[in-house]
This record gives sequence, C-alpha cells and structure tokens, in this order.
Amino acid sequence: MKTPANRRALLAGSIALTAGLTLAGCSDSSAGKASVSTSDKPELKVSGAFVPEPTMDTMASGFFTLTNKGGADKLVSVTSPLAKKVTLHSTTNNAMREQKSFDVPADGELDFARGGNHLMFEKLNHKPKQGEKIAVLLRFEKSDPIEVEVPVKAATYNPEHGKHSSH
Repeated sequence: MKTPANRRALLAGSIALTAGLTLAGCSDSSAGKASVSTSDKPELKVSGAFVPEPTMDTMASGFFTLTNKGGADKLVSVTSPLAKKVTLHSTTNNAMREQKSFDVPADGELDFARGGNHLMFEKLNHKPKQGEKIAVLLRFEKSDPIEVEVPVKAATYNPEHGKHSSH
C-alpha cells in the first residue's frame, strides 16, 4: 500500500527522471540540429582547374572539379577578365548545350572535364599562353563566390594522366 511519503518519493523520482530525459533529449536534439545546420551549408573546394592553350584567338575552354562536403548548392555564373563572356556548357551524346546553372550535389562533386561539362571563355581579350594563370570567379546560389587562379596548360593536357594526351 502506498503511503503519502512513498507517493512523494515516487512523484519526486518521476519528476527527476522526466527532467533528466528532457535535458538529455534537448542536448541530443540541439547537437543534432547543430550538425544538420552545418551539413546544410555548402562547403565548396575547387581542384584540378586548367585551361588548355586555345588554338583560336576568340574562344577557350576551362575545366575543374568542384567538391562539396556540405549541403547542396548551385553554380549560377562565372566571370573572368580573360573574356567578355564566360558561359556554362554541358555535352551529352556529342551535343554541346549552354546551361544557365549547374547543381552542386550535397556531399558530392561537380566535374567540368573534356567531353562533358565545361566553361566557354568567349570573345577573349587576349589569347592565353601555356604557363599563364587566369583569374576566374565562380558565383553560387548560396555560397560566397570563389576566385580561382587557373593555369593555362598545353592544348593536349590530360589531367587523368597528368601529362599530354597521345591523341
């Protein structure tokens, strides 16, 4: 049989247990929310950027890998003092198409590579030579812009092998 003293002890224990679980739940959920909000923010890094030395005086192409260790974002535009206009392009089934933007997947990569996605530098201010570095500014929907110094490589440069292509 429960006495008033037992009931108070049981009630005090229940309150203490509930408060403890509530505090544990709060600390767990706030830690979870902090990690979710951190991973929702894109964490972008550019690597492997290069521009093959162009054969034409008016156009050049650019390639790089954009790695994202956070939430999704979108590459929306590119500018460079090298050209009056820089456009985004995709290539599918040997057909090149201009794109308004490219999705940058969460915890993934966006590749700009020969035969696929690439930048087109149009109406060049000068024809870049191998060894030169070109300033390129990438703009995103969510992230701050990223400025990259892009080296001009040989026209036949093949980044997969780090040397000139034999084709």
